[in-house]
Amino acid sequence: MNIARQSEHHKQSLIDDAFMAAALSLGRRNMGRTAPNPAVGALIVHDGAVIARGWTAASGRPHAERIALEAAGGAARGATLYVTLEPCSHHGATTPCVDAIIASGVARVVSAIEDPDPRVAGRGHARLQEAGVRVATGICLDAARRDHLGHILRVTQGRPMVTLKLAQTADGYAAGAEYDPRLFITGAVADAYTHVQRALHGAIMVGAGTARIDDPLMTVRLPGMEEHKPLRVVLDTHLALSTRSRLAATARDAPTLIIAGEGVTEKAASVFAAATAIEVARVKLDEFGRVDLIAALGLLGARGVTRVFCEGGPRLAESLLLSSLADEAILHTGLKPLGRQGQPALSSAARAQLENPAFYRMADSAMLGADRLTRYERLA
Repeated sequence: MNIARQSEHHKQSLIDDAFMAAALSLGRRNMGRTAPNPAVGALIVHDGAVIARGWTAASGRPHAERIALEAAGGAARGATLYVTLEPCSHHGATTPCVDAIIASGVARVVSAIEDPDPRVAGRGHARLQEAGVRVATGICLDAARRDHLGHILRVTQGRPMVTLKLAQTADGYAAGAEYDPRLFITGAVADAYTHVQRALHGAIMVGAGTARIDDPLMTVRLPGMEEHKPLRVVLDTHLALSTRSRLAATARDAPTLIIAGEGVTEKAASVFAAATAIEVARVKLDEFGRVDLIAALGLLGARGVTRVFCEGGPRLAESLLLSSLADEAILHTGLKPLGRQGQPALSSAARAQLENPAFYRMADSAMLGADRLTRYERLA
C-alpha cells in the first residue's frame, strides 16, 4: 500500500471510528428497555453528513436500522450505514433488517460486532456482501462488546449480564454493627448515578437480607422517567419477605419477582403471590442451601432479561464475584470512615478477587461529588 493509500485508509478509519462512537451513544438511549432485543444504534451518512439516525425502540421493535432507513427514505441510496451490531438476517416478528438495507440502496455498511445469535452469526454480513453492499466490521469492537454484553451472554450462556454495585465507607464498611441504624454512605451525586444505572438495566436485584434490613423500593426516581419500571428481583430462599414491606406495598405498581428455593411449596408461593401481587418463582439450591445463582440468572435470561443491576449487599456480592458472575462492579467509596467495627462491604476473598488482575480490570475511577467511583470489568 503506497503512502497516499495509507493516508486515505487512516482517514477513513478515523471517520468510521467517530461515526460508530456516535451510533453507540444513540444505542444507549434505550439501554435497559429493549429486552429481549439488544439496544442498537444506527446512523446513515452521505457525503460526510448524518442524514438519519435510529435506536432500538423500547420493547425491542422497531430495530434501529429500520428506524434510520425510514427516516432517510430515498436519500439512503449510495450512503453508509453505521450500526452497532450485525443486522439481523432471520425472519421474526418482521422481515430481516438486511432485506430493508439491501432494498434501500445503501452502498456500505459499517458494523461494530458480529451478532452471536445463531440465527444471525455472520449471515447478516454475508448476505449484504452477496448483494453487493460493501461491509466493514470490528469498528469500536470493545465498546460494542461492553454495550451488547447482556445480549451476548444471554444467547451464548443463557444468562443476563450483571452489574454489581456496592457502597463502602472510607475504611471499607457497608454497614455498622447488627443493631446500628442504617448508614447513608454516599451523597446526592453518587445516589443520582445509581438511579441512572438502574434505568440502564432491565432488572434490579437484591438478596433477602438487604430486602429485610433496608426495606428498599428499588425504583428509578429520576425526573421524566417515572414510567420506567425495571423488574424488581429478590433472591429469597425461604420466601421470608414481609407482606408489610415496601416492595409488597408497591408491587401492583412496579413488576416484582421473588426467586425462592425449591423447598418453598407451590401452595405457599400461591398464597404469598395472591396476598402481595408479587410473582414467585422457584429454583434449585446451591451447596450452601441458598438460591442457586446460575439457576436464578438462567431463569431471568429465559424471561428475556439481558441486564441486571445488583444492589444485594456483601454476601450476595461475594457469591457473584467468586462465581465470576459479576460482569461489572461499581464501588462507591464515601468520604468518611465508620471508625469502628461494622459489616465489611466485601469479604477478604471477594476483595481479593475484585483486585486480582487475572479476573478483573479497573476500567474507570472518578469523583462523584465527595465520593469516589471505581468501576471494574470482568475479564473474558
